[in-house]
Amino acid sequence: MITAELRRALLAAAGRTDGDPQLRPAAGPGRYASSLPFRLTPPGQDPRAVAARMAARLETEPWIATAEVTGAGYLTVTVTPDALAALAARIPRAGPACAASDTLRGCIVPGPPPANPLTELTWSRAWAVLAAQLTARLATTAGATLFSPERGLLPPPAPESPAPGETGPVVAAVAYAGPDAVRFALARMPPGAAAPDPALVARHVLANPAYAVRYAHAAAAAVLRWAAALGTSPAGFRPRLLADPPGSDELALLDVLSWLPERVAVAARRGRPDEFAGYLEELATRTIDTMNTTGFTTISSISSERLWLADAARTALATGLGLLGVGAPGRL
Repeated sequence: MITAELRRALLAAAGRTDGDPQLRPAAGPGRYASSLPFRLTPPGQDPRAVAARMAARLETEPWIATAEVTGAGYLTVTVTPDALAALAARIPRAGPACAASDTLRGCIVPGPPPANPLTELTWSRAWAVLAAQLTARLATTAGATLFSPERGLLPPPAPESPAPGETGPVVAAVAYAGPDAVRFALARMPPGAAAPDPALVARHVLANPAYAVRYAHAAAAAVLRWAAALGTSPAGFRPRLLADPPGSDELALLDVLSWLPERVAVAARRGRPDEFAGYLEELATRTIDTMNTTGFTTISSISSERLWLADAARTALATGLGLLGVGAPGRL
């Protein structure tokens, strides 16, 4: 996907095979900024010169529209509208691999504890177990390798299991709100945050992230289901139809979709699965907004390209929820 490819292109332009370009969004869909020139510039020299050399190499890529020096030495890359729009077809074709990259290739991460976090006795322990499990899962998706006995490295010992019949607030919350809602609420908890409130986590309202992300998946699935009922399915793909107008909801959704592999890798590197859950919340908001526009709710306006985009959003959300171990319902 775009950010994974851009990462490789930036490193190649810098003559490197590894490193972190530290990508961040720039103004507008399909624009990405990197601070890599600052870290490549020798002391006392101007990072803008390094950025300019990299930009000249990047502009030879057919999928890159412009590469320019911005600010004190940032490198800002804009991909072509067709490259961004093509994600609508590339993501469904890739399936769960749409989140994968080689960003953490060569890294070895600890094997996660085998316990079930939803049966732990305390919220703090449930959070610690789940955070370790999700960090390992995100890391391997980004190309890392788990510790293994074959490498002479052992995973951490399994935590003690609760005694038979012993329960706590986590089990009670699962019984009240359901495992998916509680698991997502735990996944999005930053370190040291207060425990989730089961009464809030169980609410079927868009203000509840544990519901909103699953609802967004169901909304995208519904578009495909309605179209199929009318005998319509994604067919030929013309990316230009999603690339205009520049400020469209479709382009904004495509832009968020383009960050999926990068958000997986960054969350894994930082050991912060809550940041990836936050990305899924952003993707859900964009998906819901887009699926509610006239182009998706008026049957006569649903083009093949829009069906591809609905499928891309559905695929990305299902993949992200799957990485968190949360179900992705087709109906809610």
